[in-house]
Amino acid sequence: MLPSRRRWDTQPGEPAAVLLASSGAPFSRAATRRARELAAGGPVAVISILKVYGSAFGLPNPGLMPTRREREEQVGIVDRAIRDLERQGCAADGQVTATRSAGRAIAKAARARQVSYVVMDALPATGIRKVIEGEVAAIVRRRLRGAAILDLVGAPSDPQQAGRR
Repeated sequence: MLPSRRRWDTQPGEPAAVLLASSGAPFSRAATRRARELAAGGPVAVISILKVYGSAFGLPNPGLMPTRREREEQVGIVDRAIRDLERQGCAADGQVTATRSAGRAIAKAARARQVSYVVMDALPATGIRKVIEGEVAAIVRRRLRGAAILDLVGAPSDPQQAGRR
């Protein structure tokens, strides 16, 4: 089922075996393949984050909200992932979530969908973005607190290089 484009849709609540998550970057083929493998015939939920850049004095500011082009790009990313999973014989549905905190939204979706695994591409934050936002994977791992296993695709296999994986 492809994601809808209505503004105030509720979050899907049907249980899924695996959550394929992205903080806004396109999914790699390895990540979709890994999600299908971990699902073992069960459904896969796909989520991509639409970045909200902040608020002004606690109120929404149109200049800080995502643009239509950014929204359409995220819907396209989720559509492609769903099509790839369905082509491989796996049931999938997806959503695009607009939020300021990607890690919090991914962990919340994982708990709501009662998944066993969260699959993400290992895309380390660099520069000032790391200072401001932190590592999304680390935030997801901390917020899940063992409710699901975080599987980073493309992470270095050497624990010394990976830091805390």
